[in-house]
Amino acid sequence: MPNLLGARMFATYLIGLREGLEATLVVSILVAFLVKSQRRDRLPQVWAGVGLAVALSVLFGWLIEYTSTSLLARSEDRELFEAITSVAAVVFVTWMIFWMRRAARTIAGELRGKLTEALAVGSLAVAGMAFLAVIREGLETALIFYSAAQGAAGDSGPLLALIGGIVTAVVLGVLLYASALRINLSKFFTWTGALLILVAAGILKYGVHDFQEAGVLPGLNDLAFDISSALDPSTWYAALLAGMFNVTPAPTVLETIAWVAYAVPVLLLFLRPARRRSAATATTTTVTERGADTGAEAEAASTPQRA
Repeated sequence: MPNLLGARMFATYLIGLREGLEATLVVSILVAFLVKSQRRDRLPQVWAGVGLAVALSVLFGWLIEYTSTSLLARSEDRELFEAITSVAAVVFVTWMIFWMRRAARTIAGELRGKLTEALAVGSLAVAGMAFLAVIREGLETALIFYSAAQGAAGDSGPLLALIGGIVTAVVLGVLLYASALRINLSKFFTWTGALLILVAAGILKYGVHDFQEAGVLPGLNDLAFDISSALDPSTWYAALLAGMFNVTPAPTVLETIAWVAYAVPVLLLFLRPARRRSAATATTTTVTERGADTGAEAEAASTPQRA
């Protein structure tokens, strides 16, 4: 179904763009620190660590897909595996959002401190530090992509969209670093974060459905409602809702409960206004040594601080 595929491609593009830009900003902080510290000789080790993190993330994504398609013979086992990975993806993205909410204001300083320590140890420590700084984003992206692209097996569209999002993020990161582009990162991360929460709600709904298909949860045929007459699955807007957020016209009771129980409270917490906001977070930013700090703080502003 072209409309549904297009919506899934947009969702995976968003995942690649959001996660890719986070990783790019982290790498920019490291590179800017080395350049300002006159330690360009350690840049190859940083790129080696980043390259290894990317390679292992791709391997992890392939391993998930291979396990589902080749190692699990019974359909019930595949459904259970997909359900578990869906729940894991939701936990991962939720943890990331709220961890960044607490840590983003200090992440640039922490990265520079760890890199200073790594420089004193040697080249392997520098590569290892860069690897650890990027691998979390890479593993998270692979897991969320696999869960978000369910139902598109055999179609390369979602994968190409993910790669397109990552490439866009890298281009934006380079332009920010070169001061050739200014972006209000606070607004960017707020909007993409809110959309990502809705995507995660849809992934959780996928997981509940797969648990029902595997026989772990009951109620596979117990529909919460059926509005197919009002929300025709063949229309473009129904396909957009289904592909992006897994909002379907005839969900089960447990699917509906899971979607609402996750999306509503997490969105409210995410969008809750902060009592205090640094003046730096209200400005647009470029990723230089100082701008990298501002970029991290801008992401913190996108995930409002707890009172």
